[in-house]
Amino acid sequence: MPVEPLSQKEIEDRLAELPGWSLTSVGADAGAKAAEVKLTRSFRLASHFAATALVVHIAQVQEELGHHSDLTLGYNTVTLAVNTHSAGGALTDLDFALAGRVEALAAGHGAE
Repeated sequence: MPVEPLSQKEIEDRLAELPGWSLTSVGADAGAKAAEVKLTRSFRLASHFAATALVVHIAQVQEELGHHSDLTLGYNTVTLAVNTHSAGGALTDLDFALAGRVEALAAGHGAE
């Protein structure tokens, strides 16, 4: 079953339930390609090892959901950016489901 893009109102309502998450436009070029909007969040952790552990846990959740983000590991930071490729790069229920799961597990890793 194909996933449907969320309306702007649905996106705003769901974003209000995820403090720390924001919308970021990426990928626009000289008029040839419109920017995509991604749901994004960065977390700061106590150490590189803690950040790496969070990345592994996020990867596990992504596999469970069958939905994957752009996931970036820094020294003590983890950044996610997600939208739904199968919906033309729009934001869908899948993106917010992933964000909610990540938000819930990040606290257990001591992420801020």
